[in-house]
Amino acid sequence: MRPHLALFFLFSLPAFAAELVTSDVCIYGGTSGGVIAAVESARLGKKTVLIESTQRLGGMSSGGLGMTDNGSTETIGGLSREFYQRVYQFYRKPENWRFQKREDYLGWLPKIWGVDGPRMEEIQAQFLFEPRAAKAVFDDMVREAGVQVVLGERLDLKNGVQKEGAKIKSIRMESGREFAATVFIDASYEGDLMAKAAVRYIVGREANAQYAETLNGTFPFTPAPFPKISPYVLAGDPSSGLLPRVEAKPPAPKGSADHRVQAYNFRVCLTDVEENRVPVEKPASYNPLDYELLARHIASMKNVKPGPRKHAAVGLRGNGGDLGINFELVPNRKTDSNCGSEFGTDMFGASYGWPEGDHATRDRLFQLHKNYTLGLLWFLGHDERLPIEVRNEMLRWGLPKDEFADTGHFPHQIYVREARRMISDYVITEHDAKGGPHAEDGVALASYPLDSHGVTLYVDEAGVLHRERGFFVGGFSAFPISYRSLRPKGAECDNLLVVSCLSCSHAAYGSVRMEPVFMMVGHAAGAAASLAVDQKLAVQSVPYAALRERLLAEKQILEGKAKAASQPAAAVPPNEQSLGDVKTLVDMKIIDAGDYWTAHARKGQSCDGAQVAVLLVKMAQRFDASVQDRDAALKVLMKRKVLASEAYWSERATAGRTCGGDNVRAIMRNFVRLASK
Repeated sequence: MRPHLALFFLFSLPAFAAELVTSDVCIYGGTSGGVIAAVESARLGKKTVLIESTQRLGGMSSGGLGMTDNGSTETIGGLSREFYQRVYQFYRKPENWRFQKREDYLGWLPKIWGVDGPRMEEIQAQFLFEPRAAKAVFDDMVREAGVQVVLGERLDLKNGVQKEGAKIKSIRMESGREFAATVFIDASYEGDLMAKAAVRYIVGREANAQYAETLNGTFPFTPAPFPKISPYVLAGDPSSGLLPRVEAKPPAPKGSADHRVQAYNFRVCLTDVEENRVPVEKPASYNPLDYELLARHIASMKNVKPGPRKHAAVGLRGNGGDLGINFELVPNRKTDSNCGSEFGTDMFGASYGWPEGDHATRDRLFQLHKNYTLGLLWFLGHDERLPIEVRNEMLRWGLPKDEFADTGHFPHQIYVREARRMISDYVITEHDAKGGPHAEDGVALASYPLDSHGVTLYVDEAGVLHRERGFFVGGFSAFPISYRSLRPKGAECDNLLVVSCLSCSHAAYGSVRMEPVFMMVGHAAGAAASLAVDQKLAVQSVPYAALRERLLAEKQILEGKAKAASQPAAAVPPNEQSLGDVKTLVDMKIIDAGDYWTAHARKGQSCDGAQVAVLLVKMAQRFDASVQDRDAALKVLMKRKVLASEAYWSERATAGRTCGGDNVRAIMRNFVRLASK
């Protein structure tokens, strides 16, 4: 570490000081990927500046996302791996276990993406952590590397990028502070620097036809998953108007391009340790109608009560799944609480304006999401339509006193799951994930399933409520991320690299967008920037052989045969019997169309749990017309020997979960055989 650089850690002048800060490498966006890019650049001897718009480094990794979406841990290398190893060492210190014993937590920990307590000890890397732990590790890494960190500065979105030809000369913040560098890296979740540098990008979803994909474009959910939940303010009365965030008409036909982005939310950190708990207060803007769909959803469930849930401290559950939020457990009796159900913390429709929004627009949308989330927690603890056992359990939980002290104990970072995506010489698509051909200039690996959250709530022509669904498709080998997807086309900008908003289709971004991958991409960007500075090259001219050699020397993993964790083996094409079964189900009007089931009900694929639940009900109605819900369907189908295990389908055939494609194919075969007799 160079001592004179260490003095710049958390360096911050008053906003009125319009100085020019010069460096070799300037990173805009102190996300996890931005931190790692800065650390790599500084360790390689480059004067490095890291600019972050908030007062905290780490993005989502220090912002509540402590249950890491890591896919295969065997693919996580380099400085990304070092981060998780440092987290492990953080928790080796007894003083960091304030409200729980380490041995108790590790003894409880079930396998999550192939890692449980014993496995964690074996690999000495920890993928579940508190926000404060991630913050401490990121702060240590930049301090030790000598990165100049500038907090609380946002890019001037009107005139903030000064270019000469294809080269960025400097960038200016809203405060007037200006930063010049040889190479710039955009590690923001939104891609603001990239966009203002006139680099080509897209917001929303490409048409399936653009890259010959299957998961892109609009994605209507048929049949309707909520046929009995009225979308109107007064149930059953269209004249009363639609409930909040429900669109009045369906999106474009399946697979069409559009502007919409998947729902954002907060990964809320909660605790049930009384001495560390801050009660959730009712937001001043609380509107009961925001939670009316959830209330009606819960009213349609049976057996609504707190109960055990794998990976979680507790589950607020009914037979239809979780209620709004989950309680995934990280150390010290805290949670990484993600969207737990339909109509939960994912705020459909509210994210559309974020990617291209100015700072004022994003501030407003941030507060909208925050108030909605706090209101949801209040609803679960106080709405008298919920069973008293549910309300009492929710009231045991609150915000932790020792987290996010400067933002009211609430996360500083909204989960921007997707914003802009660059369009460069290489666009990563679902074909990269599903077997190739693979890029030959890989700088990192992605192994998480292709994952997009829901996008739109809408009513059809008959007034029936629908959700335009997301997807969760695994079963593929880890795939490389091309270096060409990190840098723009040369004519557009020759000294910029992009970490979070890299060149990728919406479908493939579902795997690439995970925090460990962003850190690995950040590592590659920092290394490439250093080479560009050393050799006085445009980023497009950085020799891949030299970049690869450097990354491998630093333990980045560039090739691997590991399958995505907890996913089936490679997909097997449907045979004639399977195709015949699907056609029979269409003819029997059990399913409306066969395309989805042909693609997913096979070995190596998975089927959406909510769609499987609808399938089970329709199958059971063939034997007993009185069946109206999934649980009743399971009993009928068990009796008829269509199913071999009620427990598997009870757990999996629900919103937010998936069922193995091979298992779904098997029950289709059983049903067709019995129903055809």
